[in-house]
Amino acid sequence: MAADDTSKPTNSQRHDRSASDSSILYLSIASSLVSPATFFRRRPFLDLRQAASSARPSAARAAMDKRHQPSSFQQLEKLGEGTYATVFKGRNRQTGEMVALKEIHLDSEEGTPSTAIREISLMKELKHENIVGLHDVIHTENKLMLVFEYMDKDLKKYMDVRGDRGQLDYVTIKSFMHQLMRGIAFCHDNRVLHRDLKPQNLLINNKGQLKLADFGLARAFGIPVNTFSNEVVTLWYRAPDVLLGSRTYNTSIDIWSAGCIMAEMYTGRPLFPGTTNEDQLQKIFRLMGTPSERSWPGISQFPEYKPNFHVYATQDLRLILPQIDQLGLDLLSRMLQLRPEMRISAAEALRHPWFNDLNQLQAQQAQHQALHSHQQQQQHQHQHPQQAQQQQAQQQAQMAAGYPAPGIVSQNY
Repeated sequence: MAADDTSKPTNSQRHDRSASDSSILYLSIASSLVSPATFFRRRPFLDLRQAASSARPSAARAAMDKRHQPSSFQQLEKLGEGTYATVFKGRNRQTGEMVALKEIHLDSEEGTPSTAIREISLMKELKHENIVGLHDVIHTENKLMLVFEYMDKDLKKYMDVRGDRGQLDYVTIKSFMHQLMRGIAFCHDNRVLHRDLKPQNLLINNKGQLKLADFGLARAFGIPVNTFSNEVVTLWYRAPDVLLGSRTYNTSIDIWSAGCIMAEMYTGRPLFPGTTNEDQLQKIFRLMGTPSERSWPGISQFPEYKPNFHVYATQDLRLILPQIDQLGLDLLSRMLQLRPEMRISAAEALRHPWFNDLNQLQAQQAQHQALHSHQQQQQHQHQHPQQAQQQQAQQQAQMAAGYPAPGIVSQNY
């Protein structure tokens, strides 16, 4: 589990609000209590007001299992620190299992941050192999700690360590994108928007599994209050409709972010590294073309729309992604549509022909790795013992920095 790194220029301006403000609380979470019966339709419904109140230490102490205390976990090194939480690597003292401990910063006056309540409420419901698991919530007088499954690295660090100048290989990109879209599809199928997808919020374990994390900005949709804040999604991965001030966005904002992430895995660089809201729009328009009322009916009604936007022609994505194949380009183009209603859905993306050969590629890669491992073993047999020990130590160091190729992870459609 990784904390959001607020020192990076990629971070949006978050306005964390206190859960002690009842009006904000009901707008942010409890309004979903009167949502249609289809909300979380495949699992027991969660009373989000009850979950919100249980996040307050004073209400939680009575129901807290005495076995679940902070002392049950050994706190190891710090993994990261964000706006409202610090994340540590930890170990369960009873089982020895490695975990991630997310300690929420509590304010005596403002109470539990609304971001924490959102995360707890949604993570209790979202159980999927491509979504990081919430094991436990521990409350004390002055501490709120979320216990997550441990993941070795986020995607950004993975690209820095494993990639060629940040670029990942074809099979890895396809595997990670398939897992990303499965996680997104599950969220959307359960009427949840993540709203902050970026490489730092996608976690990778040593089996090559990718999981969505950090649901502090996530929220339910399809509810009576469907006007959202436009202060969501880290700037570099923010959809153009959100940048233009739309407050009625939907699942398509997560799809845009996923498209930006896909392109970044190919190039090793952010696709649209803007510095301000206006600069971000300009970078998008420079590549995707400047929209007009003709190409995007209603765009002039957005609060941040300017009639004097510089007019750019649409560029060919292959100019910046020369290594992408035709099917991959088609999928990426469908994700990076300026008009939100034109973007492909996560469920549709999973059915895209680009993923058809994924299992075959994974099998080939697994076979290649097995052959390579066998050759290494044969070499070891003819090595001097000291040389073998040195090579083994180097391999262990490499394993500590990276992981087995994610292409060999099996996928369930």
